[in-house]
Amino acid sequence: MKTLATLIDSALVAERAGAWDEALAGYEAAFGHLRTEGDAAKAAELLRRIGRVHRERGDIELAIEAFETSLAIAEANGLREHVAAALNGLGTAEQFRGGLEAAEQLYTQARALAAQAADQRLTAVADQNLGILSNIRGDVASALIRYQSALERYRLLGDDLTAARALNNMGMAHIDLADWNAAEACFAEAIGLAASAGDMVMVGVVELNRAELFLQRQQFEHAREACARAVEMFSRLRAKPRVAEAYKFYGILYRETSKLDQANLHFALSLGLAEASQDRLLEAEVQSEWALVHLEQSQPREALRCLNRAHKIFGQLKARRELWDIERRLKRLEKSYLPAARAWGEEASESRDGYMRGHARRVAEYSTSLATALGLASEEVNRLHVGALVHDVGVAALPEPVLCKAGRLNKQEWELVQSHTVVGDAMVAELGFPGKIRSIVRSHHENWDGGGYPDGLAKEQIPLAARIVRIAEVYDALGTPRRYRPAYQPQEALQIMEREAGQQLDPELFHTFRELQPIAA
Repeated sequence: MKTLATLIDSALVAERAGAWDEALAGYEAAFGHLRTEGDAAKAAELLRRIGRVHRERGDIELAIEAFETSLAIAEANGLREHVAAALNGLGTAEQFRGGLEAAEQLYTQARALAAQAADQRLTAVADQNLGILSNIRGDVASALIRYQSALERYRLLGDDLTAARALNNMGMAHIDLADWNAAEACFAEAIGLAASAGDMVMVGVVELNRAELFLQRQQFEHAREACARAVEMFSRLRAKPRVAEAYKFYGILYRETSKLDQANLHFALSLGLAEASQDRLLEAEVQSEWALVHLEQSQPREALRCLNRAHKIFGQLKARRELWDIERRLKRLEKSYLPAARAWGEEASESRDGYMRGHARRVAEYSTSLATALGLASEEVNRLHVGALVHDVGVAALPEPVLCKAGRLNKQEWELVQSHTVVGDAMVAELGFPGKIRSIVRSHHENWDGGGYPDGLAKEQIPLAARIVRIAEVYDALGTPRRYRPAYQPQEALQIMEREAGQQLDPELFHTFRELQPIAA
């Protein structure tokens, strides 16, 4: 019969090799021994090891359960060092599923306890974890200070394995600084230390990060080789989150080398595994990267579907104040979002009617100029820009004879034309657009006096963004030639609109718009 020490040592070797089932079996067998021996400190430690294995496999709820039980045992027995270690474990689980604010609180508590106990190892672990959070929120300088502090402590302790983890994190920080040589040096030393310690999981993690480095440097063959090594290792270990990340990098690689079918396949695989692992941040990252493939394939609808899903996840994280670098990520997203919205708006509303060519783009330009003059926040202006680009997508559903009819429309035809706002609302809803953009699509034909469609809204009942787009659209329509009339000159268009202020148009918004016309026209 194996002794307790033998069970733990064997399980640790299995964990470092990534043999998760064997490691769990060993740790759980050891924990069973402790139920009769009553060693609270060893029980708390074993539960943390069990939690760590569950976390690496992506079984986050099981990981949290193990860490919480470890914490309860440590607190009940006054084991300060074990309390700190359990708090660190809980912090890693919270960080994994996007709870960065909660993770920071847990790491900070753990570091304070470790400092009180003069435990250099636990202090280093907490420093390293706090450095990861600094890196996530874009404070790379602070992250490097934390990592360097952890690395020095690990080296003093002679702990090569944890030193490898600190070096790996330093490499990622150097990638963010575009310091490629420093990143490569950190990764090379980290892989050497991890391999010497027999921790193949850590070797695989570094390979993933080297793949990202090679992609940044456009060294695609090196990136492919690093991805292949990571996928082989983590697939064998059944580590879903790591495989998902590797497939994401494969997707980027194939996209950048114009192998778009392969990119689609790998992004789909990555997304499925990220969802199964509850890795919300990775889900959003995959969706935003995948959207670029759809743009390359001239599929703006699918691109927008991906971008809207990514935007929603990023927005949810922002709403919980748990992701500090959300603005940076959203700005990156917008670089893809606007071209996709423009392409879809033009495809849907302009492809069958030459008279509408450029209409969505011009309406968006007029609308954003007016919104900026009104002092709207940049986020609202950006949202208005997108809504204006897609405001007429429902036109795609109109029959060709109605859309292109030169004469007056009969009652039935006019009802069809009016339906384009409701149809458009359904189309943008299906692609996951947020409500404030949907309201532009639905309400941009509502009149100030209540005589518009589809809902007969009046005055401030009409969303501000829709009132702005209404003015921009009328101005562009008057300035565009039709089958039945030539284009009006800018001043003529403004005179016509002056008569409609207070009826079709919000009078105050129109007066502001009129003052802008030397710029807008």
